[in-house]
Amino acid sequence: MKEKIVVIGGGPAGIIASATASKKGANVILIEKNERIGKKMLITGNGRCNITNLCSIEELIDNVTRNNYFLYSAFYSFTNKDIIDILDQYGLKVKVEDNNRCFPITNKSIDVTNVLERYLLDNNVDISLNTKVYKINKKDDKFIIDYIKNDKNHTIKADKLIISTGGKSYPATGSTGDGYDFAKKLGHNIVSLIPSMVPFNIKEDWIKEIKGISLTEVKISLIHNKKEVDNEIGDIIFTHYGISGPSVFNLSCRKNRTIEQNNNIKLRLDFFPHLNEKEFDDKLLGLLQYNSNKNIINIIDNLIPYALGLNILKRLNIEYNLKANQLNKENRKGIVSILKELELSISGLRSIKEAYVTSGGVDTREINPSTMESDIVKGLYFCGEILDVDAYTGGFNLQIAYSTGYLAGESCC
Repeated sequence: MKEKIVVIGGGPAGIIASATASKKGANVILIEKNERIGKKMLITGNGRCNITNLCSIEELIDNVTRNNYFLYSAFYSFTNKDIIDILDQYGLKVKVEDNNRCFPITNKSIDVTNVLERYLLDNNVDISLNTKVYKINKKDDKFIIDYIKNDKNHTIKADKLIISTGGKSYPATGSTGDGYDFAKKLGHNIVSLIPSMVPFNIKEDWIKEIKGISLTEVKISLIHNKKEVDNEIGDIIFTHYGISGPSVFNLSCRKNRTIEQNNNIKLRLDFFPHLNEKEFDDKLLGLLQYNSNKNIINIIDNLIPYALGLNILKRLNIEYNLKANQLNKENRKGIVSILKELELSISGLRSIKEAYVTSGGVDTREINPSTMESDIVKGLYFCGEILDVDAYTGGFNLQIAYSTGYLAGESCC
């Protein structure tokens, strides 16, 4: 008699886990509370679906910021090439963009989820949509799963159970953290959940005056107790609440717990990281001397966006229409200081609802990394974002989902 395996959560991890287990001969039921599978995938890559990252396995591991070596077996068992092969089987070609990011050639995430749905159906997975699990128990080597469908209570028994319910970010897509409660009640430790890949709230009110301004190649440094603890160079954007952008996301991915646990963290911005302070001062002085009869704002405008320049001059009490030859050394040094060492006070991370990824989850010390099986409950498996692993943006988190899902599906049969 075929083993009955229930998979809870129809995201990328649950999809690959279900198809893999069914291909090995199991009777697989995939339970998804949304009206369709892969709902969160639809918003990845700004609606284009950043399918994976086509870097080496070693680079995949390096781009995981929490418990990366836990994923060693998973990444080697189901690689980035394997997910591309599945899409290719159904005629969906991919393209590779900057930093090895992989997208469907159509630029439509729905094309990816449609292929994955066909992949499930072709592998005889029973998909139960609009189905919400509310209780899980284990009795006599069977998992008892209680759920609601069509406003009625139902119960199903399973020989094995795979939980792939995702994190808590973007709750509108169904990621409401149900799986953490299930895991906890089954005896697992849940590492505290905090946002990752998320913008920073900034205390200074004047930041609202420059919302919408974006800059490239800015160095942002985290300062704690007057010491730099980390930095990142890249693109940023000022918002009504603080600061966002790829480099902010990367910094939050590495140091989100430092920020959460301390209330005196500063963010230092260097708008010209490739020049030291003297070199930048010389550059500014040269511009001032060459354009001695121009208004100071028109010179600053050559260096940074106009609105940011106005704001900086205002904060230094320098008239924007002051002629360059009227700017004294003290004011010039003030401009240099702000553009090389602008310090902002971080009041915290934005909500987990706005985060790309949930940091924390099922403690990986309680999971066998070669199988994704629980060391606490025999026959119980976890995969995807519910685990305490997370990575940078760029397709890495989706690859974690596929790879851990594959290992769970392969191992449970």
